[in-house]
Amino acid sequence: MNYAVTMLIALIVAFISTPIVKKLAFKLGAVDIPKDDRRMHSAPIALLGGAAIVIGFLMSLLYNVLVGDIPPDRSVAGLLAGISVLLVCGFLDDRFKLNWKAKALFQLTAAVLYVVISDQQIDFLTNPFVFDEVIDLAPAVAWPLTILWIVGITNAINFIDGLDGLAAGVSSISALSLFFVSIISLGATDGPAAPLMMAALAGAALGFLPFNFNPAKIFMGETGAAFLGFTLAAVSVQGMLKSYAVISLTIPILVIGLPIFDVAFATVRRLLKKSSPASSDFAHIHHKLIGMGLTQRQSVVLLYITSAVLGLCGMIFANKNYISAVVLLILLPVFVFVFAKFLVGDKAGAGNAGGGDGISAAVSAGVNAGAGPGVSVGAGPGVSVGAGPGVSAGTSANAGAGASASASAGAGAGAGSAMEGAGEASVISPEMVSHHNNQKGASSAKEQG
Repeated sequence: MNYAVTMLIALIVAFISTPIVKKLAFKLGAVDIPKDDRRMHSAPIALLGGAAIVIGFLMSLLYNVLVGDIPPDRSVAGLLAGISVLLVCGFLDDRFKLNWKAKALFQLTAAVLYVVISDQQIDFLTNPFVFDEVIDLAPAVAWPLTILWIVGITNAINFIDGLDGLAAGVSSISALSLFFVSIISLGATDGPAAPLMMAALAGAALGFLPFNFNPAKIFMGETGAAFLGFTLAAVSVQGMLKSYAVISLTIPILVIGLPIFDVAFATVRRLLKKSSPASSDFAHIHHKLIGMGLTQRQSVVLLYITSAVLGLCGMIFANKNYISAVVLLILLPVFVFVFAKFLVGDKAGAGNAGGGDGISAAVSAGVNAGAGPGVSVGAGPGVSVGAGPGVSAGTSANAGAGASASASAGAGAGAGSAMEGAGEASVISPEMVSHHNNQKGASSAKEQG
């Protein structure tokens, strides 16, 4: 079996399809138009990008069915049935904006169809008190649990689709991790379908990523986020990825750990505040990183690394090296915090040197604001971060004596006031980091914030 060919077919088809889908989205009116200050983009951006991911995946799947590597059995039929339902949901939402109840109904229907048609379910769990034993689940428990798993992961990917390239990148990393896990467990199973499907999914997401990474040229929309989450969840419950009974669902939970943690934390947080789990807020993981002072790209890359480490933990678990995996899990949050602080400090240093990456404001410019005519406040191209009157982190803005960045004009402008303005400019408000998927209202089917 040629896993590389499977991945490359999906990658190339998705890459070629994305510009075509972009043009089609504008013709159909499936476009995200920035109407408030929560949008990161200032110009209309096409939705429906997920259609290109789906096309790449399906073409690769078709290839494997034709060459006989994936049998056209009930598992494939159930997967295709669920994908079809979510494609309809995604198009309607990207074009007309569905409410959360409608999207929840579509997702529930897709999950039920998959479980019924494929006859795949979570039929055992690890005994939390005796790790080497499992608890067999009756069908009355296994079916609802599987449906809950699929709907939950579908929404989890939606939850993290808040920064350019985040959902596509994390999904591709998760798919690659599940691919390697399934390869490790291949000897104990009866078929190659799961690793081939994960290779195809990873390739399709990677083919779309160049168009979606910051600054995004197209968004995946509900079409892509729902498809990625559903496919990851559905394939992860197949026998291929449950072959080691002692770890049961531990591996999929680790591999898809980043979106799972985000959706679980957001749900608990909102319930404690006595608000709807479907309401939007600015307390997601990526919002926290932006709030610390990281740029969009820095936040996304850090979350890529986090997802990759979680995937590595899953692979280590699959190889039954449990202690090493636990050690990595303990060190991971420490690494994320320390590395984020390092990036913030590095960015501040670059700002003091007069540099910048086009998103953060130059701190040094704020210190000198008001010192005299022609002082440059701009740090990089194209991104404006309003920290106060006359302050711009966009294309070089010169602060003259009469229009300085400090609150007081003239040579008497206090350095403390200017420094305060620069401090505000160096941290982007979370309200500037949510694109279209965070703006669709209260939705349990797709988290918005």
